[in-house]
Amino acid sequence: MHILVVDDEKLIRDVIKEYLENEGYEVLEASNGKDSIEMARNYKNIDLIIMDIMMPKLDGFSAVKEIKTFSDVPVIMLSARGEEYDKLSGFDLGIDDYVTKPFSPKELIARVKAVLKRNGNDEKEEYKYKDLEINYKSHTVQLDHKELELTPKEYDLLTYFTKNENVALSREQLLSKIWGYDFFGDDRTIDTHIKMLRNKLGKYRDLIKTVRSVGYKFEAKKD
Repeated sequence: MHILVVDDEKLIRDVIKEYLENEGYEVLEASNGKDSIEMARNYKNIDLIIMDIMMPKLDGFSAVKEIKTFSDVPVIMLSARGEEYDKLSGFDLGIDDYVTKPFSPKELIARVKAVLKRNGNDEKEEYKYKDLEINYKSHTVQLDHKELELTPKEYDLLTYFTKNENVALSREQLLSKIWGYDFFGDDRTIDTHIKMLRNKLGKYRDLIKTVRSVGYKFEAKKD
C-alpha cells in the first residue's frame, strides 16, 4: 500500500516514513499542501494520506478540501494543536482520524492500520470470535447462535470496536463517530452505553477493555 506523508518538517516526515516502511508500506512525501494536491492527482494508487495542518503555501485543511473534490482517499490529520475547532473542521471535511502532536509513532501506525482496515472493509461481511458473530450486511449480532437485541447505538459501538480491534479509542472519538459532533452530551453517555453493551455481551463483556486516561479498546485473543 502507498501512503502520502505531508508535513513541512523533514524530521517528522523521516520518522513517520521509517515506521511506515518497517510495516511494509510504500511512502511518498510532500512538504506543503499545494504539492500534496498535485501528488494526489498524479498518483492514483495512494491508499492513505497523513496530512499536517500548519504548512507553507497551502494549509492542510485547504489541501484536504481540494483533494476531496476528486478523490475519496482516507486522510489522517496531524496538528500541533488540539483545539476542538480544528477537529470539527477536519471531520467536516471528511477526514478519518485526527492525531495531535507530539504523538507516538507506534500509535500513529495503529491508527493507520485501523483506517485502512475500515476503508477496505466494504467487502467484509462479518466479524466472528468463537460464538460471537456480527453480520455487517444484515446488522445482526448473534451470541451462542441467538440474536442479541441491541439498540442502534449499541450496535454502532460494537461494530466500530470490531473494525478497530486492538486500537485504544478515546471517548471523544467514540462520541464523534457514533453520535456526531452535533451531540451535546458528555463522556457519561459513552460510559453508560458501554456498560449496557457489556451486560448484553455476557461472557464476552471483557472483550471491551477500559484504557485508563484514554477510553476503551476491543481486544479479542484469537487462537
